[in-house]
Amino acid sequence: MTSPACSRVLPLAALLALGVAPGSRAMDWPRFRGPDATGISRETGWSWQWPADGPNELWRAKIGQGVSTVVVSRGLLISTGHNARKEAGGEDTVWCLDAVTGKPVWKHTYPAPLGDRFWEGGTTGVPTFDGDRVFHLSRQGGMFCFDAKAGSVVWSKQLNKDFGFAVPEWGFASSPLIVDGLIVLNAGDAGAALDRETGKLVWQNGRGSAAYATAALFEIDGTRCVALLTYRECVAVEVKSGKVRWRAPFKSNYDTNAGQPVIHDGTVELSAYSTPAVKLEARTGKPVDVWKTDTRVHFNAGVVLGGHLYAFHGQVDKREGELRCLDWKTGATKWARPGLGVGSLIASDGKLIALGEAGQLAVIEATPAGYKELAAAHTFAGKCWAAPVLANGLLYVRNMAGDLVCLDLRTTTK
Repeated sequence: MTSPACSRVLPLAALLALGVAPGSRAMDWPRFRGPDATGISRETGWSWQWPADGPNELWRAKIGQGVSTVVVSRGLLISTGHNARKEAGGEDTVWCLDAVTGKPVWKHTYPAPLGDRFWEGGTTGVPTFDGDRVFHLSRQGGMFCFDAKAGSVVWSKQLNKDFGFAVPEWGFASSPLIVDGLIVLNAGDAGAALDRETGKLVWQNGRGSAAYATAALFEIDGTRCVALLTYRECVAVEVKSGKVRWRAPFKSNYDTNAGQPVIHDGTVELSAYSTPAVKLEARTGKPVDVWKTDTRVHFNAGVVLGGHLYAFHGQVDKREGELRCLDWKTGATKWARPGLGVGSLIASDGKLIALGEAGQLAVIEATPAGYKELAAAHTFAGKCWAAPVLANGLLYVRNMAGDLVCLDLRTTTK
């Protein structure tokens, strides 16, 4: 279910140009949670054997406040950030940088408030590469289609003004999911879809307040659907028609359903910062009764490797947090490790790459046998809620204040 535009294995010549060793596999990271939207990269051969002071820093940039992580495709990196301007009330910027050098390629800025109610504020949703286009949904409901190379606006829509969608309490925060020529959004009561080429509304399920989680693609009896956490439910919706196939209640404190559903082995895992995770049958939406846990997975949905879910558990407001390994079939906790706060993680080549809430970086063996740290470093100070991204041997991490760092994990250097 991944198009060629959404993932790319680089040929030998490109690997050598990037400084990646022959026999390794280099991959782009073109959308939220990677090429397969699982938080797992198919990249191999990157190095976790760092010097004592951590991996080499290639470059550092200031992109503005927020929690939007990066996406990388065809040598370009996209992310977003907020800058306060008293005379203008603030502005958000979509940045396009050279992925290897960090040099600006283009940027697009629009007026936007900080939106710091009960948190520091800034940009939230992650843009999406699809072929020669970049798609971005702002917190205020501005939906943009950019030319990826030039940065020009191909088209734009305003979800509230053009289509009547209510803006959620904390603003729109999900990422655009591009499927079969449609842009599937967490907008309205149970999702909406726009035409990729024009931005025209194709279908919608009500215009009430949306939740904050990105839609997760799966199939029911051969029909492409998305699992979508809404205001107080999870719904399964057909991509082509918008038809709702099932609904399952799922509520969180302050109606902050924000973590993308995790789909694996015919089941769907849901969680929120205040609500223990549950598992549903993907085909019917009915609870899997044998699955029990007290784990509350936060914004970062976690990854499934070898029949186990690795994710961060805790409550942000109580300053608790630990990395956990859960049995995917039963929900049983295999191990739990404090020390990284309520962080985020991705996986590649059988390893977890975790970014702690205070900027701690760790590479961890993905095994239910116990927590085994292979490498560690401290990237920078400041709160970190955005997940790290690995693309073509380079690791990108950012903090909420807007510091973006590129770390070199390539096994050779150019």
